[in-house]
Amino acid sequence: MSREAIAAAQRVVVKVGSSSLTGRGRIDPARLDALVDALAQRRADGRQVLLVSSGAIAAGIAPLQLRARPRDLATQQAAASVGQLLLAERYAASFARHGLTVGQVLLTADDLHRRGHYSNASRTLERLLALGVIPIVNENDTVATHEIRFGDNDRLAALVAHLVHADALVLLSDVDGLYTADPRRPGSRFVDEIRGVDELAGLRLRGRGSGVGTGGMATKIEAATIATSSGIPVLLAAAPSVAAALRGEGGTAFHPTADRTAFRLFWLQHATKPRGELTLDDGAVTAVVARRASLLPAGIIKVSGDFESGDPVDLVSPDGAVVGRGLVSYDSADLPALLGRKTQDLPAEFRREVVHRDDLVLL
Repeated sequence: MSREAIAAAQRVVVKVGSSSLTGRGRIDPARLDALVDALAQRRADGRQVLLVSSGAIAAGIAPLQLRARPRDLATQQAAASVGQLLLAERYAASFARHGLTVGQVLLTADDLHRRGHYSNASRTLERLLALGVIPIVNENDTVATHEIRFGDNDRLAALVAHLVHADALVLLSDVDGLYTADPRRPGSRFVDEIRGVDELAGLRLRGRGSGVGTGGMATKIEAATIATSSGIPVLLAAAPSVAAALRGEGGTAFHPTADRTAFRLFWLQHATKPRGELTLDDGAVTAVVARRASLLPAGIIKVSGDFESGDPVDLVSPDGAVVGRGLVSYDSADLPALLGRKTQDLPAEFRREVVHRDDLVLL
């Protein structure tokens, strides 16, 4: 069913990595044109396509006469500044061969951590699609710092897929799918389908990516898990086989593990960065997790972090396990005086939930 859904998808997000686009620190025109041809054919069939593309830093290596991918942040940002322009120009020229217009959308993690920015990004992408434009999304490596990075464009692609209500996500890699271990090792077996996270147990996944990229198989598994947990089927396949992948053929298919998640709750779970922690007593953990109740001041035993009303915070059990995340309705400076007190014993201005159940997601 997952492969059929990918083939029939009216709106698909495709992610391609640096190693699939570049060679020796330069954009490989043949690889890029092959990718564009496949996406253009999908558009010719009346479908919508969004491309999440890495490659900006890698494309800037040769023009700056660097020997390898830079490790320090300042040089990475300089390479991205040069490479992003080259990459956008090359995509625009290649899609123009098919009479298609592209639009560049650069995001930082902070753009999706803030709900207002998240909604703005959604509106921009929707408008581009309505105008017949192919959005090309990338992390804004020129200004992103270590603290506000997605970590890899695989995760960004999963977030974008939910952001635009995509029907499918295709992750293109330099390998043809998921294996039980490094495919170069004897005994490693190809995995055709994944129907749940329990099937990932025991797989020996490599976390490191290529010399020009930041990703690896572990980041692709994380992206697939995020997307499938929100009802979006995923296919992991080799970049040269993109045309077949868009037909749901080859690669490793990840089946959805849950129904579509509400926009607000998905954002809260996957696109926010907690500003603090609230440690709950055992009774509050049971109320929040088992009864899906709101969190009240009486159930909190500790406050950590510096946050304001409306910020996301993690809810932690007495033994330190994160059980949920929610939008807090108090500033961190106001909460300590309320801990352990019943609502009816509080001043009128403080008689409200600390985290309302509608603003809470279990982790």
